[in-house]
Parts: sequence; structure tokens; C-alpha cells
Amino acid sequence: MTTAQPNVPAPITGTELAQRAAAVRDEVGKAFIGQDEVLDQILIALLAGGHVLIEGVPGLGKTLVVRALSKALDCGYARVQFTPDLMPSDISGHAVYDPKTETFNIRRGPVFTNLLLADEINRAPAKTQSALLEAMQELQVTIEGHSFELAPPFLTLATQNPVEQEGTYPLPEAQLDRFLLKVLIGYPSRADEKRMVSAVAQGRSASDFDLSQVQRVLGPEEIVAMQLGTALVTVDEAVIDYAVRIAGATRDWPGIALGAGPRGSLALVRAARAQAVLQGRDFVTPDDVREIAIPALRHRIALAPEMQIEGQSPDAVLKTLMAKVEAPRQ
Repeated sequence: MTTAQPNVPAPITGTELAQRAAAVRDEVGKAFIGQDEVLDQILIALLAGGHVLIEGVPGLGKTLVVRALSKALDCGYARVQFTPDLMPSDISGHAVYDPKTETFNIRRGPVFTNLLLADEINRAPAKTQSALLEAMQELQVTIEGHSFELAPPFLTLATQNPVEQEGTYPLPEAQLDRFLLKVLIGYPSRADEKRMVSAVAQGRSASDFDLSQVQRVLGPEEIVAMQLGTALVTVDEAVIDYAVRIAGATRDWPGIALGAGPRGSLALVRAARAQAVLQGRDFVTPDDVREIAIPALRHRIALAPEMQIEGQSPDAVLKTLMAKVEAPRQ
């Protein structure tokens, strides 16, 4: 059993595409103060139609940015708080027996939405984490042998605490690879933190941001149209070759035990298109690939034990790697 697909809208391209992306950025920025790079990377995933894994210690605004994004987008939104006792059916849904009709009725889970916030995804064990795999990759959910398609757009934004934190379960490689980008949120600058405190403390007793100022600027059809327009951004063969060479270099680079697969090359090109849109261009440059390479690849590689002992990070290794991969001349 599948649900009917809506009519495909005409792609939004050119200046209009860049303007609408900027409008979303401005609205989310009203609540999510500072961290411009983090916000841009989340918008890149939205434009590219990919999923995002957001990592940072508690209290840095991981959930806030997703809530603000849901306010700016006039589409379905659901939040699932991952806990150790969360079951896969709590996400996908399950069949409920109706004694009156002596039949089973399908009760759909929170995954049937447009924007899914999987909060603290690594608080749940791997079996529950994997319940999102089918939805993220195939845009469908199977319940009791019946497949149900998810209405576009569908975007999973998962937050997680660093794996060193107590009570966390590292995500399996198969699930990590389904995320287009892994975004890291660090501590804000002193100026941004002062703005945050002022915004929350001004005449209020609550300890959270007021999201009422965030206006809705895009609906589901417009988001799909923007994603279709982003997919039409021109990518030269030399730029594609550059992306493939970066991903390929991770497979035999000293200190990397597990390199990025072909999905890493695809992620580089998809994300680079969206990066070009945010820059107001309808073509991709090597700089677009370079700027998005670390968020697109940091979760697709595994460092060798000796590199971990030395305290090296995937980001540091990728920076060294990219410095050695020759970029095409513009």
C-alpha cells in the first residue's frame, strides 16, 4: 500500500531561489543567534534534500535551531526524544487490533511528517536508531508488511551529544552514511552569548527563546521546488572530478582506517550545489566543494587507532588531505 504522490512543482531557480533561501536564513536567525556557519550548513542540507546530524554538548542550541527552522517552514513537524527504552514502532508506527471490526488498523508514527527532529538520537540503542534507515534512504516506511510513502519534502534533523558523554550509543556506520552532513556546534563567542542572554532575560522569567517572532516563509511545495532548482545548478566535469578525487583520497590516506564510499562523492556534489545557491550563483566552483567537504565527510571516515591515540580529529586529517588534493583551475 502506498500513498499518492502530489503534483511535482516547477523548479525555482536563479535569483528567486537565492532570495528564498536568504529569507529562511533571516527568519531562523531571529531565534538562533550567532553560529552562522552551522545555520548555513543546515540550509544546505534542506536545499539538497539531505538529512543532517547535529552534534554538540548539551545547551548549545541544537534543538533550538531545528525548532526555529520548523517555524519558518509551513510544513509538518514532529519531535521524537530518543531514550534507551524507545522502541522502533514508537517512530515508524504499528498495527492496532480493533475488536469491533476484528481488523488491524495502522497507526502512523511521528516519522510521517516533513521535518523530523530526532532529539539525542544516540541515547537510544542501535535497533531503534536503525528504524529511521528506511525512511531516510527510501522515503518510505514499512509497517506489518505494507509500505507507506512519505510525502515530500522529508528531512531528518538528528541531534546527538558527543559519544564520550555517559549513556550514549554510537550510531552504526550504515546510518551515519545516510546523513548528508554532520554539523558540529561549538561554544558561542562572548558577544553572541551576551546577545543570547539579553534576548532571553529581557523582561521574561522563562529560560527559552521566544519563537513567535519567527515568521513562516516557505510551504512544502516551495521547498520541493527549491530542491528541484538546486539540483539544476551547473557542475562542471572538472569540479565533479575534484569531488571524486577528494572522496577517493580518504580510502588510502595514512591514518584513515575506513574511507568514504561513493555516497561521499555524491554528498560533496549535492552539498556544493546548495552552497553555490547560498552564494547567489547558478554554478559550482571548486571552493564550494572545498568549503562543504569536512561536514560532508567527517562522519564517513574512521581514523586508525594510532591517530586516535595521538588525539587527532577527523577534521584535522581531512584538512591535511584536502591541502594535498589539487583543485581544478577556475
